[in-house]
Amino acid sequence: MVDSIFGARRFCQSAERVKALSAPTPMLPSGTKKSKPIAMKLISVNCGLPRQVDWHGRVVTTAIYKTPVKGRVALRTLNLDADRQADLTVHGGEAKAVYCYPLAHYAYWKEQLPDREFPLGVFGENFTADGLTEDSVHLGDRFSVGSAEVVVTQPRLPCYKLGVRFESDEMVKRFLVSRRTGFYFAVVREGEVGSGDEIRLVGLESNAVPVSEITRLYVAKKFSKQDFDVFRRISSVEALPERWKEYLAERLQRANS
Repeated sequence: MVDSIFGARRFCQSAERVKALSAPTPMLPSGTKKSKPIAMKLISVNCGLPRQVDWHGRVVTTAIYKTPVKGRVALRTLNLDADRQADLTVHGGEAKAVYCYPLAHYAYWKEQLPDREFPLGVFGENFTADGLTEDSVHLGDRFSVGSAEVVVTQPRLPCYKLGVRFESDEMVKRFLVSRRTGFYFAVVREGEVGSGDEIRLVGLESNAVPVSEITRLYVAKKFSKQDFDVFRRISSVEALPERWKEYLAERLQRANS
């Protein structure tokens, strides 16, 4: 009975999300201002190759320095053409083919770090996107972008190289605490993408959990009864990498004991 209730609830939530994204603009009385529908759009495609930089007296190889690319770019299973990752043990791979960061967060960071410049791609993202956030995007959501299709796999967990990019060791902690982490895509269908492309939701995960919830559970010290259900739902999502599932299972076991 409990499973059927949760299943019905998730079905309704999924239906409401599709309805909100695809519903036509309603007819309004004459003179009433119309609110613009939320448009999801690829603002910038950013690529970069590994380079060596000096950091705390040692040479670090990193590909976090991304810059906008003009024209259309081929998106393949492992990455974009003209883009690479430096350390393949923690970056890249099919589950991290594309890193997406919400354009909306740039305003927040400009307030937090007023003395810094924020060119597009500064967070190391491949896609700078408008209309998507960690609260609205769910694990397993599928989107079409240009002629390609992608699926949300996991939030970003920043490493020390974000600190290298911002020349501050504190940036890694601030980034994670802010919960403005962005998220990764795996490539479902290869294609070409470019700035200005519409991003369309084309598929939903039945065990929908927002990316922000995953990050919250990752940093949480204590869990509620509802969190255990979220843990189980996350672990059943096919798009979630096995490393995440193993980590969540371990945390769930420790919490139960």
